[in-house]
Amino acid sequence: MRYLNDAPRFLFFTGKGGVGKTSVACATAVDLAMRGQHVLLVSTDPASNLGQVFGITIGDHLTDIPSVPRLTALEIDPEQAVDAYRERIIGPLRGVLPETELAGITEGLSGSCTTEIASFDEFTRLLTDDSVYEKYEHVIFDTAPTGHTIRLLQLPGSWTAFLSAGGDASCLGPLAGLDTRRATYEAAVAALTDPTRTRLVLVARPQHSAFKEIERTFSELTAIGMTDGFVVINGVLPDRAGDEPIAVALRSREAAAISAMPAAIADLPRDVLELKTGNVVGVDALRGFFGQDCSDAADADAVEIPDGAEASLAVLVDEIEGDGHGLVMCMGKGGVGKTTIASAVALALADRGHDVLLTTTDPAAHLTDTLGGVVEGLTVSRIDPESALEQYRAHVMATKGKELDEEGRAALAEDLMSPCTAEVAVFQQFSRAVHDSRRAFVVMDTAPTGHTLLLLDAAGSYHREIARQMGSANMTYSTPLMRLQDPVQTKIIIVTLAETTPVLEATALQDDLERAGIHPWAWVVNNSIAAAHPESAFLRTRARNEVAQIARVRMLADRFAVVPLLSEEPIGVARLSALTRGIPQHA
Repeated sequence: MRYLNDAPRFLFFTGKGGVGKTSVACATAVDLAMRGQHVLLVSTDPASNLGQVFGITIGDHLTDIPSVPRLTALEIDPEQAVDAYRERIIGPLRGVLPETELAGITEGLSGSCTTEIASFDEFTRLLTDDSVYEKYEHVIFDTAPTGHTIRLLQLPGSWTAFLSAGGDASCLGPLAGLDTRRATYEAAVAALTDPTRTRLVLVARPQHSAFKEIERTFSELTAIGMTDGFVVINGVLPDRAGDEPIAVALRSREAAAISAMPAAIADLPRDVLELKTGNVVGVDALRGFFGQDCSDAADADAVEIPDGAEASLAVLVDEIEGDGHGLVMCMGKGGVGKTTIASAVALALADRGHDVLLTTTDPAAHLTDTLGGVVEGLTVSRIDPESALEQYRAHVMATKGKELDEEGRAALAEDLMSPCTAEVAVFQQFSRAVHDSRRAFVVMDTAPTGHTLLLLDAAGSYHREIARQMGSANMTYSTPLMRLQDPVQTKIIIVTLAETTPVLEATALQDDLERAGIHPWAWVVNNSIAAAHPESAFLRTRARNEVAQIARVRMLADRFAVVPLLSEEPIGVARLSALTRGIPQHA
């Protein structure tokens, strides 16, 4: 692997969700540890699955991997990070300040903004605290999908600039030692932008959308000084997959995407990894990840999808249409096809004569690229963090600022420059889209799981505050969380792949939603090889591995559909519409 030549201390693996960042990062960690290096593997993804890959519980503390000497792992858990962060601020004040003031500080540290900063503090500590992490020759970051990661990597510079400009750092917590934090953020920036210490590994599937994503990532991170980039193309269909029509079509599609790679990344050093027959789970699979897949192929028996998978996407659309309006949210792990499913559902509803808003909360999503055309009755929008932030700042200045004097307006403008403000701005636009679903169909393509859960946390915080204010006055109220909890107003569709890790993550997502009082309405298993009925031994082996996962989804879901792997990528109105025309999706 070229990116391992003269590898620096810090290696960041990033890219579009579902491209195999975790597999590549874990295999890299195992490889370096087997070479005699002490390695720390860190996940910054709120929906981390390192523990699932290694078959052990990891969590937010340094955990040695028993079967791999010299390898330690750590998952930055947002909830545990915020508890520790809050305690570091409030602990020294107990017995010093009155309980009423402590309660006020605690309330001020309960929002999504604090969650982001707490996770960020853990991240910067890994880059700068040699007193704890000095023994590790390599620290490998398995990051969240692109949009979340760009935000995380840009934050050191954002906070450094904000504090250097004299910004009010109340959102960092009182008595937080701002001079020390400024030095920490500056040290983190220095580490990230030093190619002798940090290398960016851009992981992609051989798909146009994945290449466009890492091009955007590299462009944005180059702007903040991260210039040492390598490309890993993961999951290329091998020759041993045979020459049946679907294999030929997929191989041709992959070759075309690789040959048309954007210029900004085409000249970067490149590694190519072939698709494996099975899921990359367990140390043995990781040890052989960079080598040739020599696993046995299945026999010639046909692969059948389990009974009960008779629902197609068209059947789900029929049920959605029955209510006449409402919110449909497609949720799940990055890379499972949420954008495709959301677009197909929205197109079907518009084609049936309904007014539909198709929107996304994913900073990395590009709905217009997926649709490839204009459709009557369908409005497409995007909750863009930068645009949302600009609108929010303008609104606050126009409303709250109009009654302030010049000094007060300057202080308000300065406060709105805090990087935390972006989270509030995005939540506001999300709430507006939820509100619009009372009279029309709103189909929402959400960001990958971890980022979406943080957004739902914000909805929970807002709901609790409104309930506190209105409840005491016995006033009627409605919040976005209440609408999300109402199955008549909101239908949550969990999208997954028929693979072990995506199904495990989707199961965890369902559990998280249930704890928030939100019950998923349906599941969609996307890109199923088994549903495409392959002929070659290689693809049948992949299909055979799917059957147990489809059966598991059947047990978890109230209703579900299976969408087959297609020879042509479902981009454009015609191909997306074909997904919901009632064509059976399986045998």
